[in-house]
Amino acid sequence: MRSFGNSRVAPIALAAIFCALALGGCADVFFAVVDSTTDRHNLAETRGIVFDADHALSLDAYVPKNAANAPIVVFFYGGSWAQGKRRWYRYVGDALANHGVIVLIPDYRKFPDVHFPAFMHDAAHAVAWAHEHAAEFGGDSKRLFVMGHSAGGQIAALLAADKRYLNAVGMQPRDLAGMIGVAGAYAFLPFVDDEPEIFGDTAKGRYESQPINFVDGDEPPMLLLQGSEDEEVPPSNAEAMAERAHAMQGVAQLKVYPGIGHSAIMLAFARERTSRVPVLADTLAFIADPLAVTTISVTPQSHP
Repeated sequence: MRSFGNSRVAPIALAAIFCALALGGCADVFFAVVDSTTDRHNLAETRGIVFDADHALSLDAYVPKNAANAPIVVFFYGGSWAQGKRRWYRYVGDALANHGVIVLIPDYRKFPDVHFPAFMHDAAHAVAWAHEHAAEFGGDSKRLFVMGHSAGGQIAALLAADKRYLNAVGMQPRDLAGMIGVAGAYAFLPFVDDEPEIFGDTAKGRYESQPINFVDGDEPPMLLLQGSEDEEVPPSNAEAMAERAHAMQGVAQLKVYPGIGHSAIMLAFARERTSRVPVLADTLAFIADPLAVTTISVTPQSHP
């Protein structure tokens, strides 16, 4: 997963995104620019909270001021299971926290230091930590959501569908209020790039890496947000996931944004006041009531 979809943003922004997400060398600069537009008067940030000392893993917390029984989102960033830093996604935490949602953004171990399913165990530990410490942030452990973009969407979806990961930390998928996938990888065979090595190019690796294989109707409600022009994680991932959930009598909402690519769907969180892509609004509506809408829908033509 290396290419970039038709995000339809300015060429300078595209160049910055490419540099940040593909090369990583100027990512800190790019995301600092994104962060500079955010209003932080109504939230508090705490960075570097250790949730797994054995593996030196930490998370950042974004908490609305005076939070009381607030919903909690654990957000897993993408990066082909090999890149990414939690601080790059401060803008996601800020966007949601400004609307009353507690956001925890954990790091997880990555390829080539580890292979699947090591990062899944890291993710499960982060969710268990969030569940245990919810009240300390003014959060409601019964309103705990997992969310992820791209490879992070695969991680979030596996937590929601493959019971083994949360079971290993004393939880189960139904302890989650919902799963939010943003351009997530749910059915991404055949493997490309480093994926055969990350997951194991065996029948077991191919099967266990695909969240769609574990959807049996016992998952928490799912919100699947997708750009129609995503060339990195094709819309077929979200479409197949929603269809599978509905076939198993589960709850899944699919929102497809015409003309939107893999990067623009995330940048919409940072551009709440100017973006015409209602990614943030759709996410907040789902968090408020995960059972409100269960049909597949397509958002009218819009661009950021």
